[in-house]
Amino acid sequence: MRTIEIIGYKRANLGKSDARRLRMDGNVPCVLYGGEEQIHFYAPMILFRDLVYTPDAAFVDLNIEGDEYKAILQDIQFHPVNELILHADFLELHEGRMIKMKIPIRFTGAAPGIQQGGKLMVKLREVRIQALPQDMPEHIELDISELGLGDSVKIKDIETKNFTVLNSPRVTIATISVPRLMKGSQAEMEQEEAEAAALAAEGEEEGTEGGEE
Repeated sequence: MRTIEIIGYKRANLGKSDARRLRMDGNVPCVLYGGEEQIHFYAPMILFRDLVYTPDAAFVDLNIEGDEYKAILQDIQFHPVNELILHADFLELHEGRMIKMKIPIRFTGAAPGIQQGGKLMVKLREVRIQALPQDMPEHIELDISELGLGDSVKIKDIETKNFTVLNSPRVTIATISVPRLMKGSQAEMEQEEAEAAALAAEGEEEGTEGGEE
């Protein structure tokens, strides 16, 4: 998995006014936890670009005034209007300790349903994974080469390897939609088949009644 380096500086003051000043200066107030004690620090907002504004997962090498930590971004808060980063929480990684991360999904293969006019409707773009740091996948690959019109792929279809998927196995990840025109034609065909079956059944009943006479 890729690694992003972030350089931070310890915070002397933890008040709201100090956090506001840090943001105005282009910094992000942060907390690192998971170790012996929490570390409050700040880091330049520009360093978060490759970590936050991308669908790919990543580990983080934190350098806080010379002290280095291996971590993951556990939580981040944005301003509701301008998308400014308000605060970031990091979790320190330890060998042998399980972690949980949101991992992106990548689709491989060409679905026959798409070639027949359908469209890949993605309902879930990432899944929550639990694993040891060294076993955490960078992304999850799902093969859609056997999906026809109306078919779907679910959480239970993910092949796990040294990790656990925490989402419900019944959750749909993606489906191949059926075009509206094709839905109409399919409905008409089903209706015609039903009418033909009904006529055939009536003919059998009439033949049975005639034989009884």
